Amino acid sequence: MVSLFTQSKKLGVRMNMQDWNQNVGSIIDYAQRIFPDVEIVTRNLNGVISKTNYGEVGRRAKKLGSALEKYGIKHGQNVGSLALNTYRNMEMYYGISGMGAVMHTINFRLHPEQIVYIINHAENRIIFIESVFAPLLEAIQDNCPSVEQYVVLCNKDEMPETKLKNAVSYEEFIEDGDENYQWPALGEDAPCGLCYTSGTTGNPKGVLYSHKSTLLHAWAGSSANGLGLDKDDSILMVVPMFHVMGWGLPYIGAMNGIKLVLPGMGMDGAALVELIQKEEVTLAFGVPTIWLGLLGYCKENNIKLDTVKQTVIGGSAVPYSMIKQFDEEHDINVVQGWGMTETSPLATANIRTKAMEAMSKEERYKLQTKQGKPVYGVELKIVDDDGKQLPEDGAAFGKLLIRGPWVNKRYYKFDEDAIDADGWFDTGDISSIDPDGYMTIVDRAKDVIKSGGEWISSVDLENAAQGHPDVTQACVIGVAHPKWDERPLLLVVPANDKKDKESIFAYLEDKIAKWWKPDDIVFVDELPIGATGKVLKIDLREQYKDHLMK
Repeated sequence: MVSLFTQSKKLGVRMNMQDWNQNVGSIIDYAQRIFPDVEIVTRNLNGVISKTNYGEVGRRAKKLGSALEKYGIKHGQNVGSLALNTYRNMEMYYGISGMGAVMHTINFRLHPEQIVYIINHAENRIIFIESVFAPLLEAIQDNCPSVEQYVVLCNKDEMPETKLKNAVSYEEFIEDGDENYQWPALGEDAPCGLCYTSGTTGNPKGVLYSHKSTLLHAWAGSSANGLGLDKDDSILMVVPMFHVMGWGLPYIGAMNGIKLVLPGMGMDGAALVELIQKEEVTLAFGVPTIWLGLLGYCKENNIKLDTVKQTVIGGSAVPYSMIKQFDEEHDINVVQGWGMTETSPLATANIRTKAMEAMSKEERYKLQTKQGKPVYGVELKIVDDDGKQLPEDGAAFGKLLIRGPWVNKRYYKFDEDAIDADGWFDTGDISSIDPDGYMTIVDRAKDVIKSGGEWISSVDLENAAQGHPDVTQACVIGVAHPKWDERPLLLVVPANDKKDKESIFAYLEDKIAKWWKPDDIVFVDELPIGATGKVLKIDLREQYKDHLMK
């Protein structure tokens, strides 16, 4: 593609706007200068809550960047991390990318074999780890020949006994760094961050974000139609920082001078409630599985989350019942967002509007179950199997395609593009778009149930079932059927051990089409949860594949 600058020279037009170093280091420089005293709160591994601020994070990020340069890390090299949501992880986000290397966040919940694959594929020379992950890395380090050193995220006197190669504490690694280090000038397309997909089928694939795409994504998230932020918010960031660059929140928070509350390993209801109350959290980000536990804890202990105004939920569809519970029990508005590793991730958001305020609660809750409208910069369309664009009437549904400046063009180290000739990326989702522009995920293409030539949405069935008072969690999968090819099977984690199939069937009667009715209900103690908080349907389909054939 010919650049605008090249075109302007050919046309004899002089560019009048200044060039600007689009390095994410500029974000923390800005926060350090303009919002130096705004807090970043962390629950550390020992459970103690500590506080720092953007001024200190900026200084220490520069020490880290300087230390990496002294070590010999070059521009474009991937620096790995297996880290929790803490202030040191914030420093890494800026210190690593700011000095020109790539912040490679590794999902520690993946299978060890997948972690080995990711480390080797990324050719990490240094990996920063939490001390609790030392045993995991010790067991696989012989299979990761590129790694020269492990940096443990702790003080020197907290270093665990470890067999990790050239292990050193984080504080020791950065102690000779320069807090006045200047970020280098980098091209706008220089790599900034690297995340790998969870790899439910085949090896995980890397998505490489640029400094430009990261900055544009942060600006979009900061917009009125982005994440619904307020400058005076206190944000509880439960979404893992290893997952899609923490949804961009480390950048968005610093860009807007917003207080961040980082929970470390304290993800249970009691720990989260303590942070929410102590730090007067107003806005919380996370996935539905985390909020299920929090809502359950609050109900059992008669707790109301008085300070929280809003929660932004992504990762999987938010059921009607959860939206209703947040509103009626805590007066908390739910903003549903949608995205994926390949979209950085923010693509759509369902921000509350004046029109919603005029609706009945039932109408509003129903609208809030949609994944929302695309943020500026993102284009969506739905197509049929032949690639023909379908109408945005809320009824037609097809493959969801997306394009935009922070959408993946090509997977890391792949030769072929992941987009078509017009720049459209196939998300793998089946969706509908209504006349007002609201997009709804009908299902993942691999999860939609094809019964007798018709499609059944597992997502809609799950959302309906989850409204039953005796259902804690619901999952619907398609399983083999001798006549209809596939039929839906409903798996339920019961509330208070109440296992009444007929009650659930009766509850569903007026909420779904008759032919959508599950052929059976199976009660389970728990559902298998994957590395990003989603139910592992691929495992359940294998386990129950012959359930209706017996």
